[in-house]
This record gives sequence, structure tokens and C-alpha cells, in this order.
Amino acid sequence: MRAAPVEETVNAVLPAVPPSFDPRHVPVVGVDSALPAVPAAQFDARSLRARFATPPAWTPELRREPRMYDRAPAQAAVLVPIVMREEPTVLLTERTANLSTHSGQVAFPGGRVDPEDANISAAALREAWEEVGLSAEHIEVLGCLPTYTTVTSFIVTPVVSLVKPGFELNINPYEVAAAFEVPLAYLMNPANHRRHAVLDGENRSREWFSMPYQDGPHERFVWGATAGMLRNLYRFLSA
Repeated sequence: MRAAPVEETVNAVLPAVPPSFDPRHVPVVGVDSALPAVPAAQFDARSLRARFATPPAWTPELRREPRMYDRAPAQAAVLVPIVMREEPTVLLTERTANLSTHSGQVAFPGGRVDPEDANISAAALREAWEEVGLSAEHIEVLGCLPTYTTVTSFIVTPVVSLVKPGFELNINPYEVAAAFEVPLAYLMNPANHRRHAVLDGENRSREWFSMPYQDGPHERFVWGATAGMLRNLYRFLSA
């Protein structure tokens, strides 16, 4: 069952993007609590391997954000690292404020695909090592989700993987302000998927999901491309 598009949930005039845009201040126009959560029994390594080995018939919900920058498209890869703890988690990062794109946002480890990368998975593994020091010896690649094109014209391939606990991170302070984990069950429960909508400077509706998570004293505001790719992972696991 699919939830109604964001535009069908808006009963009032959308607010305009403020001069200093902060997604936390954009009103919530819907929460998908009517959709079922992915059962926790599907989060063990055997079930996740089987799902990627024999994928179901499914359709990604989100593929492209509205283009807002005049730049040439570029291929990128992110690692979606599912840490196989007793309660599986997803390893995420908070990007530093000095980066040229998506600064300060919650993100998967990842970045632009280099010519030297053997393939998309190799690019995601390299970026995870360079950004947070996550070694490939702890990572088992399961497969890829469909590409997701960001507002900054990056065509991103999410590389989903299992991560064996016992790793030590070595964060690159020029790219990553913090690394943290969010329970997979939390992210795969649509009751935690909030819908937002706002008008941009050209009076176009811009819509996205957020999945804010309280990590001790910190609110980790998962939104935009990262939330969109997690939403597609939800569709893939719940199909």
C-alpha cells in the first residue's frame, strides 16, 4: 500500500523557502504511520542476504530531486552500512559545515566516483575508508538500490552492506563532524517518516522526508537525499 503523495496531504498554502533555509523549521504535512513497519525478523544477516540475492518485484518511491544548481551531472556512490549488532543499526555521518555541497547534513559515507574506482561498490568502500576509516575487511556488500539524483546533480548509487561489529572508526575531520548509529528498526518504521513540503524561489513545490532521531543529547535530523534513499530501502524490504 502506498501513502498519498505529499501534495494530497497539504490542506493550506505551502510556506515559501525562507532566506536562511533550515529544514527543521519547515512544517510537517504528513506522517506515514498507516504503513506497516518492516518486521524485525527480516533484519538478520541471512534474511538480508536472501532479499538481495532474489529481489522482489518493487518500485522505488523516490528517484530524483528538483534540479536547483547549474552543474554537470556526476556519478556518486554511498555506502549504506547495516551494522550487525544484536539490534542492527545503520551507520551515518554528519558532514562538516565547510563542505561545498550538503554541508552539515546527515549522510551515508560516500562521494563522487573516481576514474580509478573499479566499480560503484569500490567507490563506496573507498569513500567509507577515507571519511570514517571503516575498513573493507568488516564489510560485506549485499547489492545496490536504484540511483537517486540529488538537487546538486549527483547521481547516487546506494551500496547496501553488512558491517561486522568490532571495527574502529577514524573520522576525517575535514569531511565528517560526527559518526553515529540509528537502529534499523527505527528507520524502517514509516511511523518515523515525516513528510515536508515548501515552495522554492520559483514558486515550485519542493517535497522531502525526514526521520529525526534523538541520539542522547543530539537530534540527528535525517532528511533529504539520505531519508529518500532510506525510504527506498524501506520499499525494497517491505515489498
